[in-house]
Amino acid sequence: MNFDDTLQEAEFRATARAWIAANAPKQYEEELRKSSLGRTQLKNANILEVAKAWQKKKADAGWACLHWSKEYGGRGSSPIERVIWQQEEGPFGQLSRMFIIGHGMCGPTMMAFAREEHKRAYLPPLASGEKVWCQLFSEPAGGSDVAGLRTRAEKDGDDWVINGQKIWTSGAHYSDYGILLTRTDPTVPKHKGLTMFFLDMKSPGVEVRPIKQASGASDFNEVYFTNVRIPDHQRLGEVGDGWNVSLTTLMNERSAIGAAVSTGFPELFEYCSSLMLDDGPAIEDRAVRAKLASWAAKASGLKYTSMRAISALSKGERPGPENSIGKLVAGSMIQDVATYALDLQGAAGVISGAEDSELAGRFQAMLLRAPGTRVEGGTDEIMRNIIAERVLGLPGDIRVDKDVPFNRIPTKGRG
Repeated sequence: MNFDDTLQEAEFRATARAWIAANAPKQYEEELRKSSLGRTQLKNANILEVAKAWQKKKADAGWACLHWSKEYGGRGSSPIERVIWQQEEGPFGQLSRMFIIGHGMCGPTMMAFAREEHKRAYLPPLASGEKVWCQLFSEPAGGSDVAGLRTRAEKDGDDWVINGQKIWTSGAHYSDYGILLTRTDPTVPKHKGLTMFFLDMKSPGVEVRPIKQASGASDFNEVYFTNVRIPDHQRLGEVGDGWNVSLTTLMNERSAIGAAVSTGFPELFEYCSSLMLDDGPAIEDRAVRAKLASWAAKASGLKYTSMRAISALSKGERPGPENSIGKLVAGSMIQDVATYALDLQGAAGVISGAEDSELAGRFQAMLLRAPGTRVEGGTDEIMRNIIAERVLGLPGDIRVDKDVPFNRIPTKGRG
């Protein structure tokens, strides 16, 4: 594996670095550099407004969604140039988290299945951050079983009428549009009776209810649909083929989330380097050093696993399901790291917000956000199944409902 840039890549990196240096919102750099999983916020500004302004500036200069084609709001760059941009953007890349679902999941799905006129109308505002998108998949009764959804779509003339509920929808409370997976035929096996649409989140009958999290934030939402009408031309893919359409979304979701998950290790190492325990500096304690060494090895493994994906991109290849490894390992690692940091802090671990505990409070935010990270984009169990079946080639799980019509699958209180 060659970690050096080619001459063309080095030229691109230098151009990107110069533009970022001249145009990035430097007034927020320090706050963004200190942000971590579960705690990306600005003291004197609305982070969504700042993110939109930065994304629009990038779009106007041709730096938004680099790998998208120009007619859809991108630059037409190679995948490896996109990686180089992300490396150079540094802390300002934290602002892109507001658009990760739209850019990383909804956009690719629209490109693959939307009508050409819809691509040209909806993708450029998505790329520029002017319009925010969300993904409406998970349901209360479905858990990690996406195909177990119950939100109904019934044909009525040229429209579809939607009734049901979604949950854990990130960013729904500030989204303009969303992609929606529904059940259109309950008489066939669950994977075959699904259909995908995109819709305006301000449509009559759509109700968004933010969910208060343990951290006090409300990143996730419940979304209710009551007789919501969606024109048939907003259907993505064929009727009943929603599962195949959703696989495009899910593949990009795990890739996007897996690449963005923090481990918490750099923050922990920094903290241990300055923390004083009863018997001296934490970094000199043998037990602390052993923990740090173990996590350093994991962080290094994640780094080079990611490098393999980047290397594949540089050769024009498509990374495989190995991205699931990053999400599985990093998701549990950040929870363990945050828990250990709070143990080292002792009573100070419950303090968050004061200037003198700014670094310590980051671990509290990490810990409170970590369970959500381990669930979104697929639980640990789903990730292990993907790795076992698609990376290691092991036999698949036994699925007793595989060929059973959805309305014949037993549920609590029925059958």
